[in-house]
Amino acid sequence: MTREGEGPGAEKPDDDGSSIISSARLTVTSRSSDVQSENDEDEASRAKSLVILDACNRRDIDDLKDLALSEGGFLSDTIRCQAWPVLLGLDTPNGVGEYNNQTSTLGGASTEPEHFESNFKNTNSGKGSWRELPRHRDEHQVCLDVERSFIYYPDHQSQAQLELKKTELSDLIVETLRRNPYLCYFQGYHDICQVFLLVLPVSLRAHAIARLSALRIRDFMLPNLAPAIAQLCLIPCILNAVDPSLYRHLSQTEPFFALSGTLTMYAHDIQSYGDIARLFDALLAREQVFSVYMFAQIVLNRREELFYTPANEPEMLHSILSKLPHPLRLQELIEETGNLFERHPPESLYAWPRVSKASVMKTARDVKTCAAQSMGDGERFFERQLRELQWADTREKMVRTFWMYRKPARGMALAIVVGVAAVYLRRSPGIWAYLAPWLRWT
Repeated sequence: MTREGEGPGAEKPDDDGSSIISSARLTVTSRSSDVQSENDEDEASRAKSLVILDACNRRDIDDLKDLALSEGGFLSDTIRCQAWPVLLGLDTPNGVGEYNNQTSTLGGASTEPEHFESNFKNTNSGKGSWRELPRHRDEHQVCLDVERSFIYYPDHQSQAQLELKKTELSDLIVETLRRNPYLCYFQGYHDICQVFLLVLPVSLRAHAIARLSALRIRDFMLPNLAPAIAQLCLIPCILNAVDPSLYRHLSQTEPFFALSGTLTMYAHDIQSYGDIARLFDALLAREQVFSVYMFAQIVLNRREELFYTPANEPEMLHSILSKLPHPLRLQELIEETGNLFERHPPESLYAWPRVSKASVMKTARDVKTCAAQSMGDGERFFERQLRELQWADTREKMVRTFWMYRKPARGMALAIVVGVAAVYLRRSPGIWAYLAPWLRWT
């Protein structure tokens, strides 16, 4: 017999009560730890935000570079509105400090001071409205591409809101092209512009895109893609320097698989708005060639996967490499690319001397130097590259023509030599005295 309260049935409630209390204590402790962790993260973000804002006010590109490459980049669109213009060398008349209280949403809306916008427009937008300028030759293609924009972001937008965004995007691109008619539009340009449209306020968009176009991605805005392909040719050089066996494995595969990524600053391939905005932090803070190194690092990270596909199947390898891996692990990729760049700088690559001195690979080799360049500098570099392209085209046509008529050319050359010799011998008959014995002997 058991006494009342001593049986198994009496002990069970006490055990259950203890378990519940212990579980509750663990839950409270866990939640407290989570709250503390979140508070620490918030405090760290606030501290970093202040550091970024200070660097923006001082226009310290070196500090902004380090901050852009660190975890989280510039953290928010509100801060990007201040940091990106500095990195691009945009001359904001009242300083970026006036943005400190602005708010930003996914769509790039902000409550910036009205006098800031008007001052900026008055000092930087040029004479007259861009709508009164002559149409650019590529505007039809712009319309087609804009219709395919805003596929993945922004989220939670009505059809009417998306149509408004498309109108704004079209205006942004067309204004840039009309104000800089020497630039040539390329498919994928709209992917870059839509990110700037979502991040920056109206007063900064066109000026930022114009400087980006003329000074950072100018190689892609020439009449043909030869300068862009020259950039891609650096990728095999990097692979050869780091991993010769992988380089040999991909030797039959042209590096065109990287064209979409490098051409659009990866905006065409990355579907998350947060990821592409954060990646733009790093790309704008680094020299233009950093984008090429990033794709090389992506290839290196896929080494094991690539060796599963035979080297004699370049089409399959191209298909694999033309799609970015998921997940991309951006922060890790940015850090790895930085290390790769330090170990094998562009000057150490055998293809680097073949890159034009007017290419953005070299004119934007240093971000501070590039930020100090003017739009006029960009146009002069463009004209120099254009002359180089024209000469290369002329030279190629001459080679093709010579090759086509190589056999008739040989006969013509021989006839010319014989004719010249005949004229010379006729004018100098004394030479026959020396040639006659030799001719009789032969």
